[in-house]
Amino acid sequence: MKPKIVLAGGTGFIGSFFQKKFADAGYEVVIISREANHVSWKDDASLLNALEGAAVLVNLAGKSVNCRYTAKNKKAILDSRVDTTRKLQQIADQCKRPPQLWINSSTATIYRHAEDRAMDEATGEVGSGFSVAVAQAWEKAFFENEYPGTRKIALRIAIVLGKTGGVMKPFTKLVRFGLGGKQGNGKQMFSWIHIEDLYQIVLFLMNNKTLKGIYNCSAPSPVTNQMFMGAIRKILRPLLYLPSPIILLKAGAILIGTETELLLKSRWVLPGKLLDAGYRFRYPNINAALNEIYQKQS
Repeated sequence: MKPKIVLAGGTGFIGSFFQKKFADAGYEVVIISREANHVSWKDDASLLNALEGAAVLVNLAGKSVNCRYTAKNKKAILDSRVDTTRKLQQIADQCKRPPQLWINSSTATIYRHAEDRAMDEATGEVGSGFSVAVAQAWEKAFFENEYPGTRKIALRIAIVLGKTGGVMKPFTKLVRFGLGGKQGNGKQMFSWIHIEDLYQIVLFLMNNKTLKGIYNCSAPSPVTNQMFMGAIRKILRPLLYLPSPIILLKAGAILIGTETELLLKSRWVLPGKLLDAGYRFRYPNINAALNEIYQKQS
């Protein structure tokens, strides 16, 4: 029998990439989502059947944070992460053969705005505010019940770069429309990870069976916002690249229904534990990552 991989919330940018990669690698892939052709979150019997005997459960479920932080959206963002995590725990507790490894998403946004120094798992300082509170509640829900048959790992994922979705499409449009200069003062740190490395990290954690706990999922070479925009411009070569001052970003965020935090918070995160465990990044620097993304787009 093929080893079974369960992807909860597996229909988005990351989940779709994982689904294809695992299927191509010979795994049986089961998707939990709200779509009709997948295992339903509301069907406990089907959920139990999905988790029973799984080699790995990867939980990616959660409403996108690319929205205005209204009271309604804040509740949906929090509930979509905490409730699904607790639901999976409830079902896993009923399994005779629970998933051997459960990898749960978290976010590198849990760390404070940092322009002074990098944050790793040992020395990182947790921040404050709505996004941080969501991350803390998410991780608490994940770790509050341990099951002896299941190894648990939370991935504090930085901004994921890839050609099929995520942030690259809007950033590419900005540069091509002449707005590819720095955002704000451009000094805020941009921690990122190529989607292929995110998949390879999951494989690495699957194969290294002593690893558990919290891991930062970010490339070892974060850059400033100004450097990131410059790296995109170097590839796309726009004739004009205007900067976006904070006042313009705030007005634009309202118009397109998002928050400036996604651009202006300084995320300076390092993957200390992954490096110590021996993981070697396929795309350790921003130029290598962007060259791969744009080469395959052209």
